[in-house]
Amino acid sequence: MGRPVLVIDQGTTSTRAILFGADATPISSAQREFRQIFPRAGWVEHDPEEIWNSSLETMGEALAKGALSAAGIAGLGITNQRETALIWDRKTGAPIYNAIVWQDRRTADVCLRLKADGAEALVAGRTGLLLDPYFSATKIAWLLDNLEGAREAAGRGDLAFGTVDTFLIWRLTGGRIHATDATNASRTSLYDIHRGDWDDDLLALFRVPRAVLPEVRNTAGTFGACDQSALGAAVPILADAGDQQAALIGQACLRPGMVKATFGTGAFVLLNTGAVAARSTHRMLTTVAYQFGGKRTYALEGSIFSAGATVQWLRDSLQIIGSASESGGLAAQAESEHGVALVPAFAGLGAPHWDATARGTIVGLTRGSTRKEIARAALESVGFQTRDLVDAMRADAAGESSAVIRVDGGMAASDWTMQFLADMLAAPVDRPTYRETTALGVAFLALWQSGALSGPDAFADHWRLDRRFTPMMGQDERARRYGAWRKAVAQCRSSTLSLDETARQAR
Repeated sequence: MGRPVLVIDQGTTSTRAILFGADATPISSAQREFRQIFPRAGWVEHDPEEIWNSSLETMGEALAKGALSAAGIAGLGITNQRETALIWDRKTGAPIYNAIVWQDRRTADVCLRLKADGAEALVAGRTGLLLDPYFSATKIAWLLDNLEGAREAAGRGDLAFGTVDTFLIWRLTGGRIHATDATNASRTSLYDIHRGDWDDDLLALFRVPRAVLPEVRNTAGTFGACDQSALGAAVPILADAGDQQAALIGQACLRPGMVKATFGTGAFVLLNTGAVAARSTHRMLTTVAYQFGGKRTYALEGSIFSAGATVQWLRDSLQIIGSASESGGLAAQAESEHGVALVPAFAGLGAPHWDATARGTIVGLTRGSTRKEIARAALESVGFQTRDLVDAMRADAAGESSAVIRVDGGMAASDWTMQFLADMLAAPVDRPTYRETTALGVAFLALWQSGALSGPDAFADHWRLDRRFTPMMGQDERARRYGAWRKAVAQCRSSTLSLDETARQAR
């Protein structure tokens, strides 16, 4: 039957390690939250040492709970928050600065300037991405420009860049392996997804020296062996995938047209397009879904910056709920015709708007509005934003998409939210029994590489349906509510522009 595999699921707010049996069933797990650092408005950072320590701690705890040592597992898989950028010293392994998180907006002005210079066509054509501070390239340039001596050290080959997976692989292998996989490389704005290589024109555009970049490998394959000092055994690293692509695999969405939506801190919808790197005309992203044996499979992707983060805002900033699980109950108690719309543009708006300047807005408040209506509007915003993405994605796919959406992530546990999602999409929403599909996807890959699973065709055998949510809302009501949302988004964007103009005039 084979031996278990261990997965590191390194997310935006916490690190989780999960031990999976040879039949892909979870055995044990451990989780650690770590600090979110906000040095300035719009800046978001993580301490790389906290990421590393939380990874070691959770791996050790998961193994202990499973009554196993590192020598008893077949291998390790890694999945990670994407686009977050780190640079470290190749000799010492010490980071030169905090990790700049995917949510960070400090390079918004750089992206606007490049866009004004006409660079977005080059970026989109080679990478499938748009010009936005979300992606890694402008973060790398910021680090090299703002840390004393960094650009010179990079030019000498003394520094290494990586997304979080690359940093963990480097540390786990004792600095022997500087590598990433094609899914993570495809999120940097530096990788030509058609040729499968770093692109010299993009490196010049973003002023990133090739010497800092990792080797790009298959999503399933060898990434070296762990140093004895890391886990106590030379455990092979068998798989590496960005979190959203890992969830696509974990949902067994391996046929063209299949769609998954993950609701975590942000929300991400991916539509498998097979061997075709479909070019979006609706400001969706084209990305590498996975690479097996040198062959790339592609996906269309839409990104929502604030999903679970909106509920966290209700809990931590407004303090109108004590826990995230309260939000669904409050939403159910709210007036159905409450008229409140919340546009959670805390870090700008993602697809299909890609407006880095937009800021959060609540419209429709009256004296009768309570925390119930605000909680409902927060959860509804997830359904509305997902519809924005799915409508655009289906238009790009020209009908080559499944009617069913498979969902996962923390917010998928909310029956109220998933029912509203089905109502707003006018489509069935399938929730699996095991919802940690990000980790499961990498477990599938590691088990395949270890010989416990025969290959990708076997992954679907391990997917189980928990519940299907079917649409219950009438067409007229759906159209009316979605129309109100579109107006709220337009008001959010126009209000931000007006405030910016007022500030400029004041200066």
